[in-house]
Amino acid sequence: MDTPPVTVVNVGYRSTNYWVVGAGSSRLLVDIGWPGTLGNLKANLARMGIPLHEIRYTLATHYHIDHAGLAEELKREGVPLLVLEVQVAAIPIMKTWTKPQDHYVEITEEGNIVLSFEQSRHFLGQLGLASEILHTPGHTDHCVSLLLDNGAAFTGDLPAEALAFDNPTALASWKRLREKGATRVYPAHGPIRAIGA
Repeated sequence: MDTPPVTVVNVGYRSTNYWVVGAGSSRLLVDIGWPGTLGNLKANLARMGIPLHEIRYTLATHYHIDHAGLAEELKREGVPLLVLEVQVAAIPIMKTWTKPQDHYVEITEEGNIVLSFEQSRHFLGQLGLASEILHTPGHTDHCVSLLLDNGAAFTGDLPAEALAFDNPTALASWKRLREKGATRVYPAHGPIRAIGA
């Protein structure tokens, strides 16, 4: 039986891209949405023809509220949260940046699936995604990127290479992505671009 082709759909809003990466009806949401905006996310999923129940897991590239603010609300909708070991300590810190008007629902440990980077390829392979999650610090120390074997890299807020001349940590992350086969960047803000552009 042939593996379904990988699809990528942007369901973002409020200047942030949220990428649904899927193999058939088994999908991963990369970056999760602002707190208090579950209705916006559901509306965009519906508009793009993606049933919420097809989102098997969510992954935050890092724990800032525009990237992980809906994590707990989506867990309550039945969508578990993938957390890389390097990200665990960052989760409780995120709430210190929120205000009451954000309507942030604090992320609990229940419903989180904590993975090592080494475990990510096997785990994602079970979803039909030939891919891995890489540690790509440069915006924060706990930033991660999803890299598909087809060269698509979902990099969150990793500073663009051309703008990271004074950020050796980010430059090292870009070098690692390139060495691992990244060719196209799917950032959290702005358009898709070729790596290095």
